[in-house]
Amino acid sequence: MADLIANFLFDSFGLTLVPWLATLIGIVAGILAITLPLLLAVAMSVYMDRKVWAAMQMRRGPNVVGPWGLLQSFADGLKLFLKETIIPASANKGVFLLAPALTFILALVGWAVIPFDAGVVLADLNVGILFLFAISSLGVYGIILSGWASNSRYAFLGALRSSAQMVSYEVSIGFVLVTVLMCVGSLNLSDIVMAQKGVSLGVNGYFFTPLFPMMVIFFISALAETNRPPFDLPEAEAEIVAGYQIEYSSMAFALFFLGEYANIILMCAMITILFFGGWLPPVEWAPLYVIPGWIWFFGKIIFWFFVFAWVKATVPRYRYDQLMRLGWKVFLPISLLWVVLTGGYLLFFTDMIK
Repeated sequence: MADLIANFLFDSFGLTLVPWLATLIGIVAGILAITLPLLLAVAMSVYMDRKVWAAMQMRRGPNVVGPWGLLQSFADGLKLFLKETIIPASANKGVFLLAPALTFILALVGWAVIPFDAGVVLADLNVGILFLFAISSLGVYGIILSGWASNSRYAFLGALRSSAQMVSYEVSIGFVLVTVLMCVGSLNLSDIVMAQKGVSLGVNGYFFTPLFPMMVIFFISALAETNRPPFDLPEAEAEIVAGYQIEYSSMAFALFFLGEYANIILMCAMITILFFGGWLPPVEWAPLYVIPGWIWFFGKIIFWFFVFAWVKATVPRYRYDQLMRLGWKVFLPISLLWVVLTGGYLLFFTDMIK
C-alpha cells in the first residue's frame, strides 16, 4: 500500500526521488490515510453509540450541537482539551502520563495489518493475525500502569480487575483463532478473507458453518476485552466509581476514551475479517461486486458496532465471579473442544479426499 501511494503521488506531480525516500513518504502517507479517518470514525462511533442507547430508551440523544447533533463528539473533545490536566500529588507522574498514551498508541497500531479491500493494507504481513493478537495482549499494560501510577485504591482495584479479565478471555480468543487458522491454513488476514468466498451455500463468511459458535464466543470475548457492558467491571461506577481512570482528567482521560473506542472498532473489524467475509459482499452474486469492497467492509463494521451498542443498552452487568466463571468454565472448555473437533474433521475429510 505504501508503494502504491508513493507511486501515485510522484507520478501525479511528475516528481522523481530516490527509492527509499519515496517509500518513506508513502509509508507516512499510508499511516495518515488510516489514522485520520480512524479518529473521525471514533468520534462518529461515540455519536452512534449514544443514539442507539437513546432510541432503545425512547429518548432523542445528541440533537443540539450541529445538524442532528453530529458535532456533539467534537464539542466534548474540545471541552476535554480545554480542561486542566490534574496529576495527583502522590502519583508516579511519568508512568501516570505514559499509560493513556500507551493505550491510545496500541489501539492505532493494530490497524496497520487490517485489509480494507483486496491489496489495500498498510502492512500485508504473513503473520498478521499473530501481530493483532500480540497488540491486543499489550493493551493491558496501559490499564495496569494507570491503576498503579495513580496511587489510588479504586484505580488499582479497577486495573487488577481489567488485567485478570483481559488475560482470561484472551485464552478463549486464542483457541477461536486456532480453529479459523486450521480451516484456512494461513496467518495472513487477506488469505483468511478469501478463504471465506462462497464457503457455504454461496454465502461469503463462516456465518452458516460449524465455526458459527466460535464467532459467538469471539464476539462475547471481544466485549470482555474492550471492557464493554455487560463486562465493564473495571470501571463499574456502582462499585469502584470509574476504575483505573478515576484520577485522570482533560486529554489524558480523552486518550483512554479514544483508545477504548478505537479498540472496539478494531474488534468489529476482526470479527468481520475472521467470520463475516471481510470486504466480500454477503453472497456470491456478480452484481454485488460492482460495489467497492471497502464499502462492504465498513458496512459490516458498522453492523457489528451496532450490536456492541445494542448489548450495552439491553444486557445488565455481570457480577465479577460470573464474569470469571464464564471465561474459565464455559468458554475455555468449549473453545478447546472445538479445536479438537475441527482438527478431527479436517483430518478425516482430508484422508477421505486422498
